[in-house]
Amino acid sequence: MRSRRLGAALKRYREAAKLDQTHAAEHIAGSKAKISRIETGQVSARPGDVRLMLELYGVEDREVYLRLEQLARDSNKRGWWLNFPWASRAEGFADFVTLETDASYIRTWQPLFIPGLLQTDGYLKTLLSASLTAYSAEAVEEMVGIRQTRRRTIEEGGARFAAVIWEPALTAPMPSAKIYREQLSHICDVAQRQNVSIQVLPLTEWHAAHMSPHFVLFNFGPEPAPEAVAYDTTTSTVLLEDLAEMANHAQIFESLRSAALTPDQSLAFMRRTMNEIPESEKDTE
Repeated sequence: MRSRRLGAALKRYREAAKLDQTHAAEHIAGSKAKISRIETGQVSARPGDVRLMLELYGVEDREVYLRLEQLARDSNKRGWWLNFPWASRAEGFADFVTLETDASYIRTWQPLFIPGLLQTDGYLKTLLSASLTAYSAEAVEEMVGIRQTRRRTIEEGGARFAAVIWEPALTAPMPSAKIYREQLSHICDVAQRQNVSIQVLPLTEWHAAHMSPHFVLFNFGPEPAPEAVAYDTTTSTVLLEDLAEMANHAQIFESLRSAALTPDQSLAFMRRTMNEIPESEKDTE
């Protein structure tokens, strides 16, 4: 995934400079086939070659140099998720977590579920218990461990995070009122972080809610346009890297934010919802 991102970025800069792969190959004393493999992510470029290519393409922004050279260095780095067997078996999940770990800005739209980076252990276990797949106790604990590590992306890593959540995902009663309350309390706590924006889309905003199924947008630098889009199916994670697809999803997300409650209004809404859980049910399982 990191090699693909690096290759796609280098290709965009080459095409913007109106140069072909032969020019790039000559500049790094390589072959046209090597440039092709780099741009398609089949192999990763060395940091020195990245620097030479960016110089040839007329890129002057030092932040771009630093970011892409670091991406080249990290392309073969072992990810923490490889310590969890389930993560390496789930189709597309390792690529998704790579994007999530590297991202500087994550935007997500969720009409049905609490976004993954906001889920508590209890909420995740409740979701897994509702699945048609019968997970072993070991698999459940492994997935909880993965979720705990993923939460550090915004709780410790400092990545910017923005979520729009449709009201039913927050107000539909859960089997356990205790877990339900803990989940809402956790979102309220995270929502007050400076790097986090959480907005609730009211139930009445039907048209906005049906513009798109759930998705996640990833940015890795200062550019406002997303660099990857992801969404889950029941069995795998799908990644989209087409520029038109990414631009369309970014536009949908901004429309959702405009239709949603403000972050302050959303925080007040979630606190009211949490406080409306019947007192007699707060500590029941």
